[in-house]
Amino acid sequence: MEKNFDIVSVGDTTVDVFLEVSSEDAHKSCDVNNKDCQICFSYASKIPVSKLTRIAGVGNAANNAIGSSRLDLKTAIYTVTGSDQDSQETKRILEEEGVDTRLLVMENGVRSNFSAVINYGGERTIFVYHEPHNYNLPKIETDWIYFTSVGEGKEGLQRQLAEYVATSGVKLGFNPGSYHLKEGLENLRPLLEKTNVLLLNREEAEGLVGSHSAGGSAGQGADIEDTKGLLKSLKDTGPEIVVITDGPDGSYASVDGREVWYVGIPDTEVVERTGAGDAYSTGFLAATIKGHTLPEAMVWGTMNASSVVQHIGAREGLLTLAQIQKWVEKYKDQVKPRMV
Repeated sequence: MEKNFDIVSVGDTTVDVFLEVSSEDAHKSCDVNNKDCQICFSYASKIPVSKLTRIAGVGNAANNAIGSSRLDLKTAIYTVTGSDQDSQETKRILEEEGVDTRLLVMENGVRSNFSAVINYGGERTIFVYHEPHNYNLPKIETDWIYFTSVGEGKEGLQRQLAEYVATSGVKLGFNPGSYHLKEGLENLRPLLEKTNVLLLNREEAEGLVGSHSAGGSAGQGADIEDTKGLLKSLKDTGPEIVVITDGPDGSYASVDGREVWYVGIPDTEVVERTGAGDAYSTGFLAATIKGHTLPEAMVWGTMNASSVVQHIGAREGLLTLAQIQKWVEKYKDQVKPRMV
């Protein structure tokens, strides 16, 4: 039977407010390896904000849905929003981007989710508020589902997804959100065992299965065996393919937990990094759905993320199909997948 959609994004949507803070009003404090860092403000003070930007219709699921639509996939979103003006705006934005919203549920008596994003030095620190939205998985006719961040207490949705994927043959891309990771590995295992592509950043990966890092990344001279160990530990939880993104140090992927592909990033401007992970996941899955190889999918993810970080917010830089093909061609000598 022909499916209605190439991919359906499942997860929360939100409104992001970006607060840009100057180096005069904050500072960064890091450990000796410059990895574990905190942003510091004066206690009980008023902190000036040099620029404020509000963006509705975002969040991991919305970013993936819009990005997938731009990459010429038939796309829908299953999300539960509130009934407020922000929720109406989110629905309008999704529809304008070509995302089917028939599965979008507007719940009475609650508001949209909200995130405050502190932008400092090109990196972002995000304060996240999730409204208590109620999810109950509808019937979905699609080739792929992309499951990502939802608020606390959505274990029932996880069980429904695991059962649906097991009985329907639908393929699953899974990007765990912060509440997923707080639940721990054992609670996620039934879903991980049904996952075709697991996508996390390094911090999330280490939080899920424990750190294998000797204090650096494989792209910058750390023991590659540490990265392989992390990939293998994730692979052993059940996914078919595991992808780890590592910010400016590139990304890694493996099918068997032993042979590891690495892709670096192009030399491009970075304004702020919100949405880079969503953009990477979107590009990677779109390439996979279109029949590209694993290393080619990594390049698509890298190009999409590298475009997004040149803008404030997670949506503006998401590439169209024609644009991503141009990016791949432009940076083909700079971004070359290799086995490590």
